[in-house]
Amino acid sequence: MTVHRDRWIASDAASFRGETAPPLRALLGPTNTGKTHAAIERMLEHQTGMIGLPLRLLAREVYDRVSARVGEGAVALVTGEEKRIPPQPRYWVCTVEAMPGAMSDRKVAFLAVDEIQLCTHRQRGHIFTQRIQHARGQQETWLLGSATMRALLPRLCPQVVVESRPRLSTLSDGGSMTLSALPPRSVVVAFSATRVYELAENIRRKRGGAAVVIGALSPRARNAQVALFQAGEVDTLVATDAIGMGLNLDVDAVVFADLRKFDGREGRALEDAELAQIAGRAGRYHRDGRFATLAPLPALPPASVRALEQHRFPPIERVFWRNHDLDLDSVEGLSASLRRRPRQPWLRLCDDADDLRALTALSRIADVQALARGPERVGLLWQVCQIPDFRQLALDDHFHLMAAAFRQLAGGAGQLGRDWIDEHLRRLDRPDGDLETLLDRMSAVRTWTYVTAHRAWVDDAPGWQARTHDLEDRLSDALHQKLVQRFVDEPSRRRRSASPPSVSMRAGLRSLAGELAAKIPAARALAEKSGSPPAAAPTGDADTAWVEAIIDAPHGQFSVSGDGRIWVGERAVGRLLRGAGRLHPEVTVLPALPAGARLRLARRLLAFARDLVAELLAPLPAAGEALDPAARGIVYLLQQNLGSVSVASVRAQLEALLPAQRRRLVAGGIVFGRLAVFAPRLLTVDSLRRRQALCAAERWPEPLPLPPSSPAAGAPSWLSVDDQTALPYHALGYVLVGAWALHAELAEELARDVARGAPLAALARRLAVTPARAAELVAALRAQRGVPPARRRRGRRSSAASVTS
Repeated sequence: MTVHRDRWIASDAASFRGETAPPLRALLGPTNTGKTHAAIERMLEHQTGMIGLPLRLLAREVYDRVSARVGEGAVALVTGEEKRIPPQPRYWVCTVEAMPGAMSDRKVAFLAVDEIQLCTHRQRGHIFTQRIQHARGQQETWLLGSATMRALLPRLCPQVVVESRPRLSTLSDGGSMTLSALPPRSVVVAFSATRVYELAENIRRKRGGAAVVIGALSPRARNAQVALFQAGEVDTLVATDAIGMGLNLDVDAVVFADLRKFDGREGRALEDAELAQIAGRAGRYHRDGRFATLAPLPALPPASVRALEQHRFPPIERVFWRNHDLDLDSVEGLSASLRRRPRQPWLRLCDDADDLRALTALSRIADVQALARGPERVGLLWQVCQIPDFRQLALDDHFHLMAAAFRQLAGGAGQLGRDWIDEHLRRLDRPDGDLETLLDRMSAVRTWTYVTAHRAWVDDAPGWQARTHDLEDRLSDALHQKLVQRFVDEPSRRRRSASPPSVSMRAGLRSLAGELAAKIPAARALAEKSGSPPAAAPTGDADTAWVEAIIDAPHGQFSVSGDGRIWVGERAVGRLLRGAGRLHPEVTVLPALPAGARLRLARRLLAFARDLVAELLAPLPAAGEALDPAARGIVYLLQQNLGSVSVASVRAQLEALLPAQRRRLVAGGIVFGRLAVFAPRLLTVDSLRRRQALCAAERWPEPLPLPPSSPAAGAPSWLSVDDQTALPYHALGYVLVGAWALHAELAEELARDVARGAPLAALARRLAVTPARAAELVAALRAQRGVPPARRRRGRRSSAASVTS
């Protein structure tokens, strides 16, 4: 019986129904062609989307970038170890393995799969092949990867339209270099952690320090290390080939310290295409890059140099494949279905993956074999076999862990024992030890993060996930500090941070957080102009460990005050600044921090700012296809003015508004008053404080002079207005009436009272003014023109009356 299948919206299904399949497009080319950038931009043009990426580190980088654009409330992050899923995400950023195949109801308009040439990977290739053939968006699908896939891709996807992308800059050979001759913004590449440490230590002695990136680092530790390099606190980064899969760095030169690697089975020389994937990290956008070898290695052979410079490599002819229609009736049937051979000659059976080897080993254990009876238990065993071995233990040790987990899951309680998990985590909860010890513990924690992400396996998945993430974060911080202490000369780092940024450093700032980082120098200048404390020389990463906790803090821990300052608890960590528009503020970091920590915190604050706007405007109706142009125009102006507009400013739209459209807006929470059109839900104390903060940002660095009795303080109020252009009154929740600015709801209540003939003395008492002042207000209210009646369709009768507050 076949009971397991990854289900996707496939173009084949559409063709069977006689429908036109959604466009399937492949963007192929070398590194630095803008493929991933273009896919992200295209995804954001759709209402919903998903992108699958080859690494957890890259997925986190793209998640940070997208959430800084649209807010964290709109973006989900799904990897094997990390799941950040807000209540209603529009966009999904995933690792390729974690793309929600089991969540087949998670349909998206746009879908992209990155680095598709990894379908040649011995362990993971079959997953990429499956996604290439079957993962589809409802409206559009993009496949991104190397030009070596051009010949084979039409065989895998007959309907694909292939587009070649040229590299945006030149990649040239730099021969062989010594450590002393490395240019600034260089990455030195080795293929083992031991070798990386050796090189970083040599660079510290000769050049003052280096940042370190290896595949075993958590996103938090990796981001902290990269930020040192991007912000110019160190000139050199030493890395494994983990940087080759699209991690965005501002690099001028990639220097190979080794040309051989151990691929999990044997030591071998790197192929030219592999060298090109890594060397291509040199150069960004239109800035040229270089590749070289590190002496005493000789320069690359002329044939390899030509291949790397011209981006010409042998085409991929076969890719790994594995059957995904699994027979779970028995372990034997499962094993046989996994070993089923493909029919096409360009597909190569993946029969040596770690999960299949684990299945073979576990099925030989007598009590495991006895428990694995029936489709449910066999399916459970297969899930257990996919627990990743992040520690790269001897296989027997990892099989022992898997067997113990399966015995508990298939036993009486059907869940993993709390004491068993707790015992393993307590052993790992130690931030002491050398680099290798900390890396080993962090890798082990990643395995437990993966295990506890299975809600059916544990009794409190959110609680266990919080514990494992907290443990990983603390180990990450300890590891980052250990790396800095060992490989960065602190006096040299202080001098670099205190010196003016160089051209290459400014380029580095631009790339780490995309459009955010380019504005950091301007933001700092504004902060200094306003009297904010100037940035001091860094005092060491131990003093900035609190920054990492804020960066990973949930959205609910952030707040904003009416002057535009952003708070976490009692600490003011940032400020909103003028951006491209009222709905797109920029941010600056208030505490004096080292450049790397400041840049990471600024990215987090920008994501909060985007969520702030999205949450504020959420009560307004969506300006979708259900609204006609007049109604959409009203909604647009309400958005731009944060929930309130004067009747005079939308009179043309009101005169063109049809009764049915008006009723639709009223049902969506819009009030058509005598003086203003507004959303009452945006006049709450919290909403008015956010509106005031956005207006303060727009006005920055000039102050926003509002008295304590302003609506943002929570009291319905009025202001005496001398200059009606001095403040964005409607955006602040006021309605202008003559020389008065009235809280919107108060204005409508007063207009209604005046229309009903309320006594002048009562109005004076309510406003705490003299009868003469009240008479001035009454005269101004009577001079205002009210909301025009809804336009009726010609030839039809309409009983809809004008709606007032």
